[in-house]
Amino acid sequence: TNMAGAPSSEKLWGGRFTGGQDPLMTAYNESIYYDRAFYSQDIRGSIAWARANKNKGILNDQEFAEIERGLKEVEEEWKSGKFSIKPGVDEDIHTANERRLGEIIGKNIAGKLHTGRSRNEQVAVDMRMWLREQLDNIESFLVDFLKVIASRSEQEIEHVMPGYTHLQRAQPIRWSHWMLSYGLAFANDLERLREVKQRVNRSPLGCGALAGNPFGIDRDAMAKELGFDTLIYNSMAGVADRDFVVETMQWGSMLMLHLSRWAEDLIIYSSAEFNFVRLADAYSTGSSLMPQKKNPDSLELIRGKAGRAYGQMAGLMMTIKGIPSTYNKDLQESVEPLLDHVKTV
Repeated sequence: TNMAGAPSSEKLWGGRFTGGQDPLMTAYNESIYYDRAFYSQDIRGSIAWARANKNKGILNDQEFAEIERGLKEVEEEWKSGKFSIKPGVDEDIHTANERRLGEIIGKNIAGKLHTGRSRNEQVAVDMRMWLREQLDNIESFLVDFLKVIASRSEQEIEHVMPGYTHLQRAQPIRWSHWMLSYGLAFANDLERLREVKQRVNRSPLGCGALAGNPFGIDRDAMAKELGFDTLIYNSMAGVADRDFVVETMQWGSMLMLHLSRWAEDLIIYSSAEFNFVRLADAYSTGSSLMPQKKNPDSLELIRGKAGRAYGQMAGLMMTIKGIPSTYNKDLQESVEPLLDHVKTV
């Protein structure tokens, strides 16, 4: 039953539709309140797309200049917090950016930006660019963490402690031996991360909805401008692939597994019964009833959030395991878990 009016002219889709969308469907379908995290990547991808269209003669120089200027203005609005989401219209970050672009430079020119492009490829580009940047940051943190482990292991080489099997005292070991056992695990995580990044950094731009671009757009030039290492050469795979999301979550789950075990050891070693380490006040909490307590909440949260990371990974695999080839709306459900998983890690 059609309960709404005519479809909004501000949506990126329409075509055969004569009736409006039920407000419940509009709310159910929208993703703007989380995929707005991709605003910068979406704008950079759109500028690269517009430049490629200009080079093919689809846009003239003036139209491209206006689109580029307008998109940069939209980006500044996001950065400054001035961008205003339009409920019921801004279905996703792509719609929001192009709607605002039309308000700034006029719909006649702004409407040409999306020529030959599908949101199927657009969201894949946004996700890969965003994830690439996040993994670069995580890699930097992980390298710094390994340097701290190496430095502390060298400084504390003379410290001796009991080694345990089955949590029973077994043989004497150096404290550094224990630290470097985790150092090796984290070094392996770093190696795996660099492998994952190679598969993330492949461009699907130009894949269209599923069957490529009809205008012979220069995919290599766009990939180079956006910092991708190579292309995804099969257009159906380009829009449907979420292996890069699953693989990132699998990698993140392995890292969280190692962090969880490391945290568990430190929780035990900081207890009064063991008393091998003292927790810094800056990363501990106390008790509202027992003033003598110093609780290892930071370590316990690491241990707890590991389960959260595993759940996100398993949940996404269950979501996408049975969908048919190319793009299906189910793939929208890969975005929120990815955002939260990366934040957790």
